[in-house]
Amino acid sequence: MSEPLAVDAHGLTKIFSKGSVKALDGFDLEVPTGQVVGLLGPNGAGKTTAVRILSTIIRPDAGSATIMGHDVVKHAARVRRVIGLAGQYATVDEHLTGTENLSMVGSLCHLPRVDVKPRAKELLEQFGLADAADRPASTYSGGMRRRLDLAAALVARPPVLFLDEPTTGLDPQSRIGLWDVIEALVKGGTTVLLTTQYLEEADRLADRIVVINSGKVIANGTPAELKADLGTTVLEFTLDTPERAQEAAALLSDLSAKVAHVDGNLLELTVEQGPPVAAESLRRLDAAHIDLLGLSLHEPSLDDVFLALTGQKTEVDTEALTEGVTRRGRKAKEST
Repeated sequence: MSEPLAVDAHGLTKIFSKGSVKALDGFDLEVPTGQVVGLLGPNGAGKTTAVRILSTIIRPDAGSATIMGHDVVKHAARVRRVIGLAGQYATVDEHLTGTENLSMVGSLCHLPRVDVKPRAKELLEQFGLADAADRPASTYSGGMRRRLDLAAALVARPPVLFLDEPTTGLDPQSRIGLWDVIEALVKGGTTVLLTTQYLEEADRLADRIVVINSGKVIANGTPAELKADLGTTVLEFTLDTPERAQEAAALLSDLSAKVAHVDGNLLELTVEQGPPVAAESLRRLDAAHIDLLGLSLHEPSLDDVFLALTGQKTEVDTEALTEGVTRRGRKAKEST
């Protein structure tokens, strides 16, 4: 028999507030063993609800899901033995030291007593926390607490790891460090489901990306496939006023099969043939006496994919991310 999917979910539905909020609406997800799948979506899309169901914290109102072949409702205890969970915020006990935090988790996971402290020491070294092992977690930086939280999720060596926006609020350097840890885990055979709003994070880590909006999957593919589906070139026009941007959008709308996006005085148009369409756009704008402050052409990014699919940009600082994190990430890769 073939190995079961690490995560296999079909038709998951979850309704809150006495039926007024449908957090998940027929959500499907497949995560092959040994892969990283990135779950993307705007705030309120249903990402965290999906993770909470898959990790047995809450039950679905409809649908089914299995983790390593174990049903999340019928065999919740078995599921909890094969998963690790690190949420958006570190859940370590600030009054305990790093060693004490991990030892406590080891005891709760019923590790043999003789193995608890050696496992804690091993993880503290793996996550670069050995020098702070005997310090209270209250003295840790945000990045250190996040690494300790991830280490706690790995005490029992789970084959499946759920990471719910694990790098939210971290500085670029700490985020890069956590990415390196996640990549090392995957190389060791861990399966990861990662929810994130950092598109560069998904682009770097994920084998496949699932985009969710309003509780439903609206796209599924590799980062390269999702970018290719969008088009070959993104044209970004800078106009002097939002009104002029709207006029330009109406004038150029027939040049693309995709709907033009206007954000203030910026107009974005995704096209198949960038240079010829750019030239035609300039001719039309000049004839209509619409002046441009700027024009740029670039290949589609995951940010463009996200915008096209959800109708909104991500809520992270994309400039800081691309200028800081991506550059440092490339240097980190080059040095390995």
